[in-house]
Amino acid sequence: MAAVEDRHWWYGGMRRIAAAMLDEVYGGQCDLRILDAGCGTGGNALFLRRYGQVAGFDLAAEALELGGKRLPGILARGSVLQIPFADGRFDLVTSFDVLYHRAVPDEDRALGEMRRVLRPGGRLLIRLPAYEFLRSKHDRAVHTRRRYTAADARALLRGRGFVVERCSYVNSLLFPLPLVLRMLERALPALEQQESDLTMPAPLINEALRWPLAAEAAWLASGRSFPIGLSVICRARREP
Repeated sequence: MAAVEDRHWWYGGMRRIAAAMLDEVYGGQCDLRILDAGCGTGGNALFLRRYGQVAGFDLAAEALELGGKRLPGILARGSVLQIPFADGRFDLVTSFDVLYHRAVPDEDRALGEMRRVLRPGGRLLIRLPAYEFLRSKHDRAVHTRRRYTAADARALLRGRGFVVERCSYVNSLLFPLPLVLRMLERALPALEQQESDLTMPAPLINEALRWPLAAEAAWLASGRSFPIGLSVICRARREP
């Protein structure tokens, strides 16, 4: 992640999609108190700085060591099952591809912790991998415990006292390509390898793959959504 997240088309595209969801309610604001729950190596925390002051935490010491070089003094070590911050401290909590992980055996408890550190009326933005039938070598490499549908995500959020404002599948325009790849991997196991998919493609391919996600971000910014996709993204509000 540390090696590619500033240049890889997927990371850049997903940040544009997150911005489309956030700008709808926070466009022009730069004074929010923000927590990135499961911040990894810090790329998303850097992106979130456009909206205000950011803190982050992660369970992996290696991620914090790498992220701390870019974000000194704002990253802590901790688990989403026991968030190391006080009640009601943040206006916005983000969690990008964290709750699915096998290190989070109870996502309901994790969402309860995220709700605890949000102020009343604060918002949560989460992203999760979609559809169990898309499970692949990448899931084994990144320790996926579960993949989700949009209905799963809504139910989890509502069960923890959140009001779901927006929920959509994303990474939708490229959906046929990984679907075919997953089918080929199952038919021809020799195609599977142990490493994840997060390797840098050739520069021209990397640039070309940015455009579908940019188009999706524009579509979401217009208030519309997608019926299928490789990920689910939801924005929800904490009710008092």
